[in-house]
Amino acid sequence: MSPTSDNALASQLELAFEDNRLVAQLYGDFDQNLALIEQRLKVSAISRGNHIMLKGSASGVDQARRVLESLYGVLEEGRQVEMSDVDGMIRMIETEDSQLTLPTLEKKGKVRMAQIATRKSTIVARTPAQDAYMRSMDRAELVFGVGPAGTGKTYLAVAHAASLLERGDINRIILSRPAVEAGERLGFLPGDMKEKVDPYLRPLYDALYDMMKSENVERCITSGIIEVAPLAFMRGRTLSNAVVILDEAQNTTSMQMKMFLTRLGENSKMIVTGDPTQVDLPRGEKSGLVEAINLLDGVEGVHISRFNDKDVVRHALVGRIVRAYEADTARKLADKVTEGVAR
Repeated sequence: MSPTSDNALASQLELAFEDNRLVAQLYGDFDQNLALIEQRLKVSAISRGNHIMLKGSASGVDQARRVLESLYGVLEEGRQVEMSDVDGMIRMIETEDSQLTLPTLEKKGKVRMAQIATRKSTIVARTPAQDAYMRSMDRAELVFGVGPAGTGKTYLAVAHAASLLERGDINRIILSRPAVEAGERLGFLPGDMKEKVDPYLRPLYDALYDMMKSENVERCITSGIIEVAPLAFMRGRTLSNAVVILDEAQNTTSMQMKMFLTRLGENSKMIVTGDPTQVDLPRGEKSGLVEAINLLDGVEGVHISRFNDKDVVRHALVGRIVRAYEADTARKLADKVTEGVAR
C-alpha cells in the first residue's frame, strides 16, 4: 500500500492498495463502504481498480485515509469488514483527539480496536467508549458500564466473561438482575428458580448464545458453571474464581448494591451495567447504582465506563430517540428551576 499526494492540493490524496481481492471487500458491495465514508466524512472517494482518490477538506481526507488503511489492516488479518465495522472505525477516527485516549491509537496512524475473542465469534469495539470499556474489563476487578440502551454494555460484559471461561481463567459465570417488576418476591411465580428469573435475564442469555455454542451454554447451566440467580439470592455468599455480572443495576437499592459488591472473592471480577436515567424503583428510593458510581469513582481497582447516545450501536434511530428523551429531561429540569425562581 503506497499513498501519494499532491503537495499543491492539501485536500487531495491518492491511495493504492496491493491486494485486489482485499480491495473488493474494502470497497464493499456496490462500493457501499466508500459511500458511507463519503457521507460521514464529507469527502469524495473515487475508486479506479486498487487506487482511491480522496478529495475534500484536509481533515476529512486525512480521516478517510486512516479509516481505509485501518480497515485494510483488518482484512489483512483475515477478518471480514461489514458496514457496522466501517461505521465503528469512522467513529473511532473522528474522536481521536477527544478527551478519551486510546492506548493503541497512534497520532495520525492506524487504529487497532479492542477485541474479545471466543471460539464462536470475535467482537470488535465500535466506539471509543466501547474500546475503553473492553480494555478496562481486562485490567480492573470491578467495572461499571453506565449509559443508554444499545451501547453494548451488557453484551460486551457477557462476551468478556465467556472468553475468560473458555480460556480457563475462571471457573464459572454468575448472571444476576434485579427483578423489580416482581419486587424480588419470586415465590408466587410457577416453576423452579431458573424459570422464575429467566424472563428478566433474557438479554444475558441472548449474548451467551452469540458467544458460545448452544449445547455448551446448556451444559454449563445444567452443571452450574453458568449460574442464574436473582439479586436477593446473593446475600451471604462469597463469589470466587468467577465473573459476576449485575445487569439493570439502576434498579438496585443502596443496600442491595452494597450487599452485591461485598460478595467479591479471590480471582473474581464484577461487571455492573445499567442506565441511571431509567430507574424503576418506587418514588423516593435512591438507586444503588447512582450512589455506587459516586462513592467509588477513583477507588483503586474500580473503573467506570460512561456511554452516551453517540455510542449507540443499534439502529441509528435509537441514538436519535435517546437524544430526544435526554433533551426532554433537560427541558423539564429547566422548567422546574424557572418555576422555583418565579416563586
